[in-house]
Amino acid sequence: MKVAIYDTTLRDGTQGEGVSFSVADKLAVALKLDALGVDYIEGGWPGSNPRDAEFFERARTLELNHARLVAFGSTCHPRSRAEDDANLKALLEAETPVVTIFGKTWDLHVTKALGTTLENNLELIMASVAHLKSKGREVIYDAEHFFDGFTANPDYALETLLAAERAGADWIVLCDTNGGTLTSRLADVFASVKRAVARPLGIHAHNDSELAVANSIAAVERGATQVQGTINGYGERCGNANLCSVIPVLEVKLGHEAIGRERLSLLTHTSRFVAELANIPHGNHLPFVGHSAFAHKGGIHVSAVMKDPSTYEHVNPELTGNSRRVLVSDLSGRSNILYKAAEMGVDFTARAGKLETVVARIKELEHQGFQFEAAEGSLRLLMERALGNYQSPFVLGVYRVATERDSMGVLKSEATVSANVRGELIEATAEGCGPVHALDFALRRVLRKAFECVGGIHLTDYKVRVLDSNHATGARVRVLIDTSDDNQSWRTVGVSENILEASLQALEDAVNYKLLSEGGVCRNAPMNEGVVEEAHVI
Repeated sequence: MKVAIYDTTLRDGTQGEGVSFSVADKLAVALKLDALGVDYIEGGWPGSNPRDAEFFERARTLELNHARLVAFGSTCHPRSRAEDDANLKALLEAETPVVTIFGKTWDLHVTKALGTTLENNLELIMASVAHLKSKGREVIYDAEHFFDGFTANPDYALETLLAAERAGADWIVLCDTNGGTLTSRLADVFASVKRAVARPLGIHAHNDSELAVANSIAAVERGATQVQGTINGYGERCGNANLCSVIPVLEVKLGHEAIGRERLSLLTHTSRFVAELANIPHGNHLPFVGHSAFAHKGGIHVSAVMKDPSTYEHVNPELTGNSRRVLVSDLSGRSNILYKAAEMGVDFTARAGKLETVVARIKELEHQGFQFEAAEGSLRLLMERALGNYQSPFVLGVYRVATERDSMGVLKSEATVSANVRGELIEATAEGCGPVHALDFALRRVLRKAFECVGGIHLTDYKVRVLDSNHATGARVRVLIDTSDDNQSWRTVGVSENILEASLQALEDAVNYKLLSEGGVCRNAPMNEGVVEEAHVI
């Protein structure tokens, strides 16, 4: 069965706390959703704010290959005629091929919120739908608060749907606006509506009870042929039904056609793209598309997955464009290390005894506060060193870091680092905008004479985690550093009660990982920024 996917990320999704898109962002997301294969893209409410009005104006030039653009609004005002209503005029002026309007279903909302009679509300629904249909639009009628309305007054709630049907609505969508309907109840009500209404039905579920996806699937199983939702479940309060979960469940679990199997592999990329433009961290634990969705940590799990992934994976991660990950921690066994080693090209075959050494060392370091799940650069170094494949060509010596604020309030940090580099003791000093910045520059200044490639790397992210907060400012901290060059990125870790020592450990590993990956051949240009004086032999 074909199930139409109706995306409201650009309208309902933006009502979520912290979610904001510029007009340019909305246009970019619309193109990405079209490429994903959704059927409808709800762009906003053109009569509600200048940004949505500008979006629809600029969207007229969008070249959509599959999706139909939708303008959203309400039924006409109780004291307006449909043909004169400002809201309906704005919807038509958006010039979209599809218009969605919502109307009141719950008698409480009709009399209290809308301030009109039950009979007049039915007339508003009919007049609004009929007017939009007379202008050649495909009309989707969203029955707001339908399940609450049906519970309070089932006869009237159903009559509002029949009013929209008589007026010619192409779709009638039942909305769990407050997100409080239990799945069994929703399924029963949906089945009742299906028997009474001839028009195609859809479902619009909110997630206030963590049931939006389940309710959407239940509705499809009771006859819904349209599902409304958002990418990553963005939306007001607790959000909307997450299409990144709904779509693969429909396609893979139920065998329906939503976006088509050939596009399903675009789902993870689309999910992360939308999160990036929304400026919200992508949820690691999102089903199907999250970074942790196919991550395995327990040794028994990993051992089984290496033999047959279906032992601990309900679908192939590549179906949705995701990938399998094996984590290394104090829960790890031989299987975890072997999997990660193979992934990194490290061969333990001829040195089986070293494997136990690595496992034991990881457990010891994790007990101290190190974490290798997110620091695969440090993990690779640990394995290579255990096998005797890598020995650092430098040994750090004394270092000093000073930060001062002058009378004008200007901060200045300076670091001096010394190291024995292939038998030669070298020292360098560098300034930075902070102590870690200065340490980073000074360390690379010491090493660039012998290793030019060190000048081509740069720190891209820096995270600090307090490990034992009961020790207050004397607590042990874990530092994670992301480093990049022109070809790759890697993450390293350091742990200490002193944040600068933890930072230097991570920086030292970052440089060693670069030297390891270069195989002793360094061709990058040397670094010259932030240097106060030349490195010198002492």
